[in-house]
Amino acid sequence: MDLRIFTEPQQGATYDTLLAVAKATEDLGFDAFFRSDHFLSMGSGDGLPGPTDAWLTLAGLARETKRIRLGTLMTAGTFRLPGVLAIQVAQVDQMSGGRVELGLGAGWFEQEHKAYGIPFPKEKFARLEEQLAIVTGLWETKPGDTFDFHGTYYDLTDSPALPKPAQSRIPVLIGGHGASRTPKLAAQYADEFNMPFASIEDSERQFGRVRAAAEAAGRKADDLIYSNALVVCVGKDDQEVARRAAVIGREVDELKANGLAGSPSEVVDKIGRYAETGSRRIYLQVLDLDDLDHLELISSQVQSQLS
Repeated sequence: MDLRIFTEPQQGATYDTLLAVAKATEDLGFDAFFRSDHFLSMGSGDGLPGPTDAWLTLAGLARETKRIRLGTLMTAGTFRLPGVLAIQVAQVDQMSGGRVELGLGAGWFEQEHKAYGIPFPKEKFARLEEQLAIVTGLWETKPGDTFDFHGTYYDLTDSPALPKPAQSRIPVLIGGHGASRTPKLAAQYADEFNMPFASIEDSERQFGRVRAAAEAAGRKADDLIYSNALVVCVGKDDQEVARRAAVIGREVDELKANGLAGSPSEVVDKIGRYAETGSRRIYLQVLDLDDLDHLELISSQVQSQLS
């Protein structure tokens, strides 16, 4: 089971804070550093000092880390034209020496679009289908050839399809709870399917749909990696768990029900139950980015038991 650190910088984080978390992620032996792609805080927080751009952040971290994978859960398809996104991600992949992964979703948070003047189309999922075809098609086009795409929402003619990423194939992550269209899209384009903030039962049900869709599309179900994203709150004792829960404005019982919370042994046990569904990777949503001791505890007393 791989453990990855997943951050929500729109809630309030500078690049320097994210750099400190990324370096701790690397030093403590975690597999990857991922971040969300949002421009507006959620909930009651003020979001100070303001948002950071996902791919600008990852470009910086690409030059300041050496081992960990870097990516997004999920880049919002509404934020960037697909041709531009293909260039950005390929460049960051080159800058990292081939350590980038792209999580791409349709976009959903209408308020942040209004706040920053970003169009919020009604037909987001249909656009996402075309975006995935374009981004992956540009990367797969052989040097010297050109790429064309004529869709409902996007039109590309004689694209040189450059630059190329450092990896022969950048892993693409698709996720979500949709019962029909999402599994089919994952079967067509994804290297990894991620189930965000879901119960063990819902994860098992959705993984089954994706596996069936993959086989119907002529792929082996195990060609895809199956993963979960879950909030994490671990403490050496009940008092430490309660303190960490209070800092992020959550209740311990709620965190235990809906995430990975409690003592290291409790968290290891629950991760094991997700593993039984076929999940091979957990994205640990860390909400207090100043608490690096939290990461050290997870590394020494949770991750050590899973390796």
